Formats: sequence, structure tokens, C-alpha cells
Amino acid sequence: MTPRTPAPRSRRERPAKPALTHDTIVAAAVRLMAAEGLERVTMRRLAQELDTGPASLYVYVAGTAELHAAILERLLGDVDLGPAAGAGDWRDRLAQVLLSYTRVLLDHPGLAHSALVARPSGPHYLALVETVLTLLHEGGVPDGQAAWGVDVLLQVATATAAEQSGRAGAPGAEEDHNALVEVLGQASSRTHPRIAALGPDLSSGTPEQRLAWIFRAVVNGTATTPRSTG
Repeated sequence: MTPRTPAPRSRRERPAKPALTHDTIVAAAVRLMAAEGLERVTMRRLAQELDTGPASLYVYVAGTAELHAAILERLLGDVDLGPAAGAGDWRDRLAQVLLSYTRVLLDHPGLAHSALVARPSGPHYLALVETVLTLLHEGGVPDGQAAWGVDVLLQVATATAAEQSGRAGAPGAEEDHNALVEVLGQASSRTHPRIAALGPDLSSGTPEQRLAWIFRAVVNGTATTPRSTG
């Protein structure tokens, strides 16, 4: 007996695809980044993931750059802003907030590089900027200096995350670091007296300790360096 060919399913019987919205697109992009890396999060690849055409996505997102900015905005919700309301020196609390921001970027290496040019403008980004400005105000930093200082602090955090994530993924990165430490340790006091005098201290401390110190140094400079009116 010849088997019967199954009748084609009506389109009405197929499960309906979830409606496209800006939130569903960004959520899918975050999942895709976690699975395949940020470099794979393009409008075309995301359209495949959502079973739609790229043109449908452009209704909600202008392009890949805006999409990456939206991903960054979504993940900025993971930054711990709690230290701002805690106890202790305001500089240390500000460093904790900035370290949390850096860790979020380090958890998503591709995003750290994208964040150098991405410009989020959503509520999570505004909350981060407001927190930094609030702590600078608490420390008595003049408003004009704080307005420029917040940009520098976030740039330092972003650039550090991009640099560290790039090194972490590079083959031979640890060997290169150890070789540099060895070269510095063997510097001659005759030809390089200052390097020889400082010796191991040039590479001392954990990356987090050094970054926290950088933040405090930038904050101190922001507090004491007036903006030029010339």
C-alpha cells in the first residue's frame, strides 16, 4: 500500500513568531553574543536568529553600531552602584563602582572593544553617570571639573577592559608578560638606574589593585585641576 503524502500544514496551524520589539531584538542579541561572540552579532545574523528579514530589524535599530550600543546599555544594568550609598571614603566607593563597570566589560570581551566607540544613552548608562557625578559632588569636586572628569574615568575603565580582554585572548600573552618582567628585573643600574632601582615594584600588584589606584589618581587630578578658560 502506497503511503499517503501528508497534507501541507496551513500557515494558521504554525506557531506564531513572537512580535518584534526593540526589547526582544536586544534580548536576542545578548543571547547571540553569549553563544557566538559579539563579532557575530550583525543585523543579518540576528535576523536569522529571529527568523525574519534584516529589513524588519531596521524598523527598531538603525544598524550594527546602534545594536551594540543597545547591548552595552542592557548589560550596564549589571554594574553594582550600591557602593555609592555605602560607608567609607568617597574615593574608595567611586573606585568600587568603576571596578564593577570594568568587570562587566571584562565578562564580555568583544563588548569591551565595542564600548570604546558605542554610545549608550539609556537608563542604565544615565544611572552610572549620575552615580559617578554624585560621588564626585560628595567629595567637593567643582562641577565643571566633575563634568569633564566623569568622561575621563569611564574612558580609563573602558580602555583598560579592552586592553585586558585583548591580552587575555591572545596566544602567548602570559609568556610575553613574564618575559617583560624578566627584562625589567635584569636592567643594568649603569644604563637604566631608575628601572633597576624600582625593580620588581614596576610590575607589582594585581590588575585590580593597579586599576583602583589609577581611578584614585584620576579622581585626585580631577579634583585639583581647574578647567582652563583660555
